[in-house]
Amino acid sequence: MTLDEEGPGIAGREVTRFIPVPTSVSEHAQQFLGMDLFGGSGDRLDPSDIAGWRAKIKATDEMLVAVMGPQVELLRSSVQSRSVGGVPVFVVTPEGVDESDGQPLFLDIHGGSLVMGSGKACEVMARRMAAQVQMQTWSVDYRMPPDHPYPAALDDVLAVYRGLLEVRAPEHIVVGGGSAGGNLAAALMLRARDEGLPLPVALVLLTPEVDLTESGDSFNTNLGIDCVLTESLADSIALYAGEHDLRHPYLSPLFGDLTAPFPPTFLQAGTRDLFLSNTVRMHRKLRAGGVDAQLHVFEAMPHGGFFGAPEDDELTDEIRRFLATHARVSQR
Repeated sequence: MTLDEEGPGIAGREVTRFIPVPTSVSEHAQQFLGMDLFGGSGDRLDPSDIAGWRAKIKATDEMLVAVMGPQVELLRSSVQSRSVGGVPVFVVTPEGVDESDGQPLFLDIHGGSLVMGSGKACEVMARRMAAQVQMQTWSVDYRMPPDHPYPAALDDVLAVYRGLLEVRAPEHIVVGGGSAGGNLAAALMLRARDEGLPLPVALVLLTPEVDLTESGDSFNTNLGIDCVLTESLADSIALYAGEHDLRHPYLSPLFGDLTAPFPPTFLQAGTRDLFLSNTVRMHRKLRAGGVDAQLHVFEAMPHGGFFGAPEDDELTDEIRRFLATHARVSQR
């Protein structure tokens, strides 16, 4: 660590840190942390550069499919496409999962910085989530910027949730999402409650972007340490939210009324995760509101996990224990 000694106190000091890969995690995790995965994302894009955004989104979605596609092809599951409330949905059923009426369903809301992850990328992420939760999974291919800014995505997620309530009782529905999908999953709870809809039996938030102001401590302390999220989502947030107040609960659920009634909630992050503060603060606020919420923070884990390390299996086991308790899902 080096400090520029100009100026009193910490203010005005430049801090340079070298953070070694820890030996406290599995060999797979160590190898993952040592990889130069994405580097910087290049030049920043102005919200008005529609062509630039479309090109960036297309390239990122294609990269995601190229990286994750071969992995999910090894998963034994069937995929159907359907329209629910006018919104495209991928229905993924893992092999051996009972899909008869009365069985619990998982409503999955994909991540992707609020602007990415549609089409084939949505399907790939849905198959990965379905394998993790071992439930029939409905994944919403919601509209996104640059063509469809807020509140289009939340409108679509709500429409699908309404449709799901027509085929399942709320006590047989679990809602979940990671990253930007965690934002929408939590916002859905607030909006559904405001509109008088019954809430699901449980909520799963994996490293959620629940504060679009990005005011938490880890946005500074973990910047440059998270090898997956290498920078703020400020540009994507500006494209998504436009002129809307970022502190509105439908945009930043952390600032909403998180008191009961609110479903039992599973929250996960890692010590190297840029969104660690989001997850910790959400957990504390839910607990303060009397909500049954459990927090799992994994050693050295960056945003989204290690992509195949034993620690990821531990996370899957914890999610399944949570689902077994709150949604009576069999631990397979």
